[in-house]
Amino acid sequence: MFRVLPIIAVAALAAGAYAQSPTPAAGGSPSAAKAGAAAPAKDAGTKDAAAGNGNIAVVNGKPIKRSELELVIRQIKQPDTPELRATLRQKLIELEVLMQEARRRKLPEREDVKFQAENAARTVVIQALLREEIEQHKPTDAQIQAEYDRERQVAGEKEYKVHHILVDSEAQAKEIIAKLDKGDKFEDLAKGTKDVGSAANGGELDWAPPAAYVKPFSDAMVKLDKGKYTAVPVQSQFGWHVIRLDDVRPMQPPPLDQVRSHIIEALQQKQAKEFVDSLMQKATIK
Repeated sequence: MFRVLPIIAVAALAAGAYAQSPTPAAGGSPSAAKAGAAAPAKDAGTKDAAAGNGNIAVVNGKPIKRSELELVIRQIKQPDTPELRATLRQKLIELEVLMQEARRRKLPEREDVKFQAENAARTVVIQALLREEIEQHKPTDAQIQAEYDRERQVAGEKEYKVHHILVDSEAQAKEIIAKLDKGDKFEDLAKGTKDVGSAANGGELDWAPPAAYVKPFSDAMVKLDKGKYTAVPVQSQFGWHVIRLDDVRPMQPPPLDQVRSHIIEALQQKQAKEFVDSLMQKATIK
């Protein structure tokens, strides 16, 4: 729903490396090198270096705390195994080595780097705020049911199967209609549609309710008889359409349990937007 925290992204990267390569051999064997593993830091071969001080390693005198490793492990969705811990520990060591080199080159003092770092930190905090706000206002069963009922009402009682051809100009659309009037096959003409997704299927679209389409399209579609196409071009923000109605059937909405997670996500998005809007209204902005 929201962008992941940078540390989660690092953890996912490390977990991906773990999943795609063999378990690193102790001490950095040739087999580990072939798998693409980075050369370990000077003290990385010692199991849980400085563990007595709550550290998993010490890199050039700088300790890496065990709590950092535990935080990463909690954030990723993989079984906690010795192999995973070894991989993540190695990744944290690599990050510390890189960070120390960046500091040696005074990169954190550069104006552009400062801006990006501050922006990243601000993003992390804002994401945490939004997650906390959503967590404090979890949708109730009644709200979920009400949203499900609302979406069913918006979708309507029927769904439609159509073909369409999308072009840039009204003149092009009129030319297509003229060819259809002369007996040209709709599917053949649809090979030139701007809608690349449907072009391979002769302009065919999936079953969908009117609410799934932009209003000019749906308004024209529901007025058609089965097997008929629009006698005049239909304009939308995407261009000019020629639409053919193939079939109509009663809507068969999925049961609530099947779409419950999607409804919860939609309600959470709405809650987040309302929260932001309320803060904007309260703020003094000059």
